[in-house]
Amino acid sequence: MPFHITILDIIDIVLVAVVLFQLYRLIRGTAALSIFLGIFFIYLFWLVVKALNMELISALLGQVIGVGVIALIVVFQQEVRRFLLVIGNKYLTRSRFSFSRIFSLVTNEPGSPREAEEIVKACERLASKKTGALIVIGRKSSLDIISEGGEILKAQISAELLETIFFKNTPLHDGAVLIEGGLILAARCPLPTTEQVILPPHYGMRHRAAIGMSEHSDALIVVISEESGFISVVDTGEIRENITPNELRNILLIEKVPHTASRKPRAL
Repeated sequence: MPFHITILDIIDIVLVAVVLFQLYRLIRGTAALSIFLGIFFIYLFWLVVKALNMELISALLGQVIGVGVIALIVVFQQEVRRFLLVIGNKYLTRSRFSFSRIFSLVTNEPGSPREAEEIVKACERLASKKTGALIVIGRKSSLDIISEGGEILKAQISAELLETIFFKNTPLHDGAVLIEGGLILAARCPLPTTEQVILPPHYGMRHRAAIGMSEHSDALIVVISEESGFISVVDTGEIRENITPNELRNILLIEKVPHTASRKPRAL
């Protein structure tokens, strides 16, 4: 019997590959990955015993697979929620649907030199004083939902204002500052923390929140450690630690550089 592959078959394979790729990106580094692999192997075992006509075990596993969808929703409820957030907030940009972003791990939007310089100056001063900071720089994904939990500012970006916000005795220092559209959109904003369990022990809540935010959107997040004064940048779930102000300036200005490979953390 001849084997024919149609256009619909190719589209079907591509769509399945996209879904599996995005699912892997969401659950890598979490306990959910082990659970998913366990369910996947059970499904493969069921296909094998079914092909071998082992009726009893096939019937038992068939009952388990039959309720598998409900079980998956219960077990992976956080991952399902994150997956829907990715589709709605990451790939639907402010103006149009961006199909190419489904496969891309890189954002190609150069930053403003003046804004970049103000952010770098603020980070350099805050790092020298070991003042903790968390700055979210929006790209194409809207930050409106995150800003609802903080204080709306809509102020011009300046190093002095950023330093004032993160000064320990100010009411706005706790939480993240959101930068979008050339303005400081909001301050004191809570961010979603990552659920990854395999993280270096020296990562504090700021680093976990930065990674979590980068998993939910395409934003670029700058973290300043209160303990070490190191500047870190988080992009698409990957973190680069202890970067210099000049490196930060290049990242903010030349966002066409791929961020798929993170540098190894330097010893603290």
